[in-house]
Amino acid sequence: MAYADRDVAGSRVVATVVVSILVFLLTWAFVTGLTSKFTKAVQEKLNTFDVAPPPPPPPPDKPPPPPPDQPMKAPPVVSPPVNVPVQSPMPPIVSVPVAPPVAPVVPPQPPAPPPKPAVSQRAAVQGNPGRFFGSDAYPPAAIRAEAQGRVVAALTVGPDGRVAGCSVTTSSGNSDLDDATCRIARSKVRFTPAKDDAGNPTSSSYTLPVRWVLPTE
Repeated sequence: MAYADRDVAGSRVVATVVVSILVFLLTWAFVTGLTSKFTKAVQEKLNTFDVAPPPPPPPPDKPPPPPPDQPMKAPPVVSPPVNVPVQSPMPPIVSVPVAPPVAPVVPPQPPAPPPKPAVSQRAAVQGNPGRFFGSDAYPPAAIRAEAQGRVVAALTVGPDGRVAGCSVTTSSGNSDLDDATCRIARSKVRFTPAKDDAGNPTSSSYTLPVRWVLPTE
């Protein structure tokens, strides 16, 4: 009985070892097969993506042959240009209207003075006017300058018979004698006034000549 149990146990151990070996072999075979298949698949994929090298470049073109020698030609004769005077057009004449000159504005003339009444009787000096131009009336400055000479004065005689204006028309050459003549005529010489056609006194003119002579001692 014990011997039979020992044989059975030994058989089991052998069977277990044999089964383990078979399992190992099957596993190894399976793994090895898959690995080879995977390796082949990867190689195929890699072969699929291999890049072919580029083709070689085409040979360069041969340079064209040089042109054949040509004979030299003489340059054409060119005549110099002829200068033709060109008259520039005259500028247009632009007429500018000119305004007519403006006449200067002339102020109105003052009304003409009324005509002087006609003198029917001239003014007459009263007495001898020479008595007013004696030695006592001789200007001292003219005596010191030893000046003497003839003075002619134009007098304006008013309606009252007095001298209203005096101007020297002929000078003696000495201003003191000229001034003394008009001063004495205004202050001392009296006239009978002139009269118009109606017999009324009116203004008139009178010429008074005076000769100045240096007084003697």
